[in-house]
Amino acid sequence: MKDVKKRKKAEKIENKIEQPASVKVKKKRKFKIKKFTMAVFFLDLLAIVVLFFVYGPVSYFRELWITTAMTTMNHHYLAYTFYSPKLIEEVMSRNYIVEIDENVNLDDIVIGDTSEKSSYSSIYEEQIFTRDEGNEIYKIIRIEENGYKGYLTVIYDPKNVELAIPKQLGVVGNSVAKMCRDNGGLVGINGGGFEDLDGWGNGSTPYGVIIKDGKIVWQRHNGGIGGLIGFTYDNKMYLTYETAESAIEHGMRDAVEFGPFLLVNGKVAEINGDGGWGIAPRTVIAQRKDGIVLFLIIEGRLPGYSVGASMKDVVKILTRYKAYNAANLDGGASSTMAVNGKLYNRPSAGAEYGGRAVSNAWIVVDHSGQE
Repeated sequence: MKDVKKRKKAEKIENKIEQPASVKVKKKRKFKIKKFTMAVFFLDLLAIVVLFFVYGPVSYFRELWITTAMTTMNHHYLAYTFYSPKLIEEVMSRNYIVEIDENVNLDDIVIGDTSEKSSYSSIYEEQIFTRDEGNEIYKIIRIEENGYKGYLTVIYDPKNVELAIPKQLGVVGNSVAKMCRDNGGLVGINGGGFEDLDGWGNGSTPYGVIIKDGKIVWQRHNGGIGGLIGFTYDNKMYLTYETAESAIEHGMRDAVEFGPFLLVNGKVAEINGDGGWGIAPRTVIAQRKDGIVLFLIIEGRLPGYSVGASMKDVVKILTRYKAYNAANLDGGASSTMAVNGKLYNRPSAGAEYGGRAVSNAWIVVDHSGQE
């Protein structure tokens, strides 16, 4: 009798121990079902949001998507996936840039004293002229606006700005950092565009014209975009649509082919809509009337950090720092900046390689000891 009581007592204890385990299994199953349901819900919600932006009544997002996609070299499909060719054509016809129809007046650029001042007309002028301790050649200013970040490099003497090209131009490109290391560059930014058939490219085949030390080192008659962007032997920024031969006759020292020209003789290009260039990483080169050269890099396509800038955003920055002549350079994943031979900014791709390979770069070399 005692053995029966002990056995029943043991069974009750065992059942008490096992019961919570079975309950836990049921709870886990319910939890898994809830997780799956929530995941489906959020995916549906995301789809609704995307469809609203893509096809909804707010045209801003639609036009931004189209212009950003159509600006890229190899991602036009991002626009054609959602929209008809007719709609894309209509959007691009409303978003475009009309450049200033006049020649750069080189006489307006008077290279003079750029030393620190006793007083400044604005905080931006103070940022320009106040040197970093021990550095009289250049200064880097951090740019942080709503939606994008970047860097503005101030080069005090324009004679220190020159074009760098890969040693095997036409065969393989180099990163901006490597071209700086190979040519003694203290700071560098990417320059003109290049063939990018696989969406990445190796910078081997530049588009358009490249002039180095007064000689045409590369000329491709198809694929170029914009005009010649460069510097004369007088170290003045020269923007022109004339031929390479004619530009050299007029004193062009170094140049690449790209665009559009954003400022000419202090006048801002007419930007309709977002200019047809969308929002993306940017690289821009400019010069002030006092000869100071500006390298502007805007980081982009990095959600949560920096989305990128429109052409209007870029012009706002340039005019703030009194740029007089300015031109857009190759952007997107090519937008890279190197300092002391190392990648300095956060490109949208290729950071693990020290920046993507490109076909040329504008660099800062210390020529202060030269007459």
